[in-house]
Amino acid sequence: MTWNHRYRLASYIRASLWIIPIAAIIVEQVVWKLVKEIDIRLGWNGLGLGVEGAKGLFGTVITLSLSFTVFAFGSLLVAIQVASGQYTPRIIATTLLRDNVIRCTVGLFVFTFIFAVKGLCRTETSVLQLVAFITGGFGFACIAAFLFLIDHAARLLRPVSLVQRVGCKGLAVLEDVYPEYLKIAESLAADFREENSEVRKTIHHRGASAIVLAVNVKPVIAEAKRTGGVIEFAPQVGDFVGGDEPLFFLRGDAAKADEHILRQCIVFGSERTMEQDPLFAFRILTDIAIKALSAAINDPTTAVLAIDQLHRLLRSAGRRNLHTDYISDSAGRLRVILRTPGWDDFVHLAFTEIRFYGVSNIQIARRVRAMIVNLAATLPPVRHAALRRQLELLDGMLNELYHLPEDLALARIADSQGLGGSTESGAPLWAA
Repeated sequence: MTWNHRYRLASYIRASLWIIPIAAIIVEQVVWKLVKEIDIRLGWNGLGLGVEGAKGLFGTVITLSLSFTVFAFGSLLVAIQVASGQYTPRIIATTLLRDNVIRCTVGLFVFTFIFAVKGLCRTETSVLQLVAFITGGFGFACIAAFLFLIDHAARLLRPVSLVQRVGCKGLAVLEDVYPEYLKIAESLAADFREENSEVRKTIHHRGASAIVLAVNVKPVIAEAKRTGGVIEFAPQVGDFVGGDEPLFFLRGDAAKADEHILRQCIVFGSERTMEQDPLFAFRILTDIAIKALSAAINDPTTAVLAIDQLHRLLRSAGRRNLHTDYISDSAGRLRVILRTPGWDDFVHLAFTEIRFYGVSNIQIARRVRAMIVNLAATLPPVRHAALRRQLELLDGMLNELYHLPEDLALARIADSQGLGGSTESGAPLWAA
């Protein structure tokens, strides 16, 4: 199995709700045989249940485990509808379907249901006391798990929980894609301009149009090193690639690279994921914010919660070396060009749509200004130009939207809470 097939399979398993319940059925087969054998050998009296009492116990556990399973799936469908309508459909695959608490709880219900059914079928003239005892224990575990699931689902669907999960995953992706802290890497770019710049072969995408989900860089570097050329990946992770669009530009001697190996280094899919796509977390949080700012929902406080996480992600991105397009081998020679989002990409995605849809709300205007002020105070000067431009655009929109001097002055206060936590000054460091 090639790397892209393994990656696609692992991603599917992580996002599939049915995997753990099916695994629970297999585990139940093994546990049942083991418990039954132990019960026969020990001859344990256990609870001292008669045939009718054991049948009543098994029937009760069957009923409650089946009811809990149906309720869990029904609740999940409702949660998916609420999340897609209230927040964004992109939250479903990235958060709800990957929640291990929901998956493991449903697995417990399925395990208990089948175990109890087998126990009931084996109870005719005699009772397997250990089986009955363990079935009762699983029944109590199902009740406890069901109560915990209700509490967990209620907490999971809160706006603060959803945006925090997306923010944490976004931070992990930033650390993985941009492992080094801020430094400007110009030497490799200079080497590229001097040699290996001619594109001698282009590899095009085959098959149906799809989105680039991930790239396995190490084999690409190895193939470029073997040929002595430079391999450029045409799209970036998260891009939509149509049929016959360029995938790789083979520069210099890289024209001799094995096309089959390079194709195995790419994973395509129908929907973006966050594993290697640092912009996708920004996209989800921005979607949540602008949907909360729509006239149909009108929930600026939820938008502020999303901006909190965008602020957190921008601070992390601003401190990292985002110039990772040029990748060298162990000898320091340029081998691969893989485009990744830059600082301006992150800033535009975090600010532009929220400013366009939300600055008419004073709460959003103050929170966005507080984000600019804080980032200007905590990030190095090389990041200030894009922030200064966003502040100018913010002030320009405020001047157009707020005609009363009092409202304009209130909207120009930096406030990390939106309304209620204003700072002493709304001016960034460069305005001092």
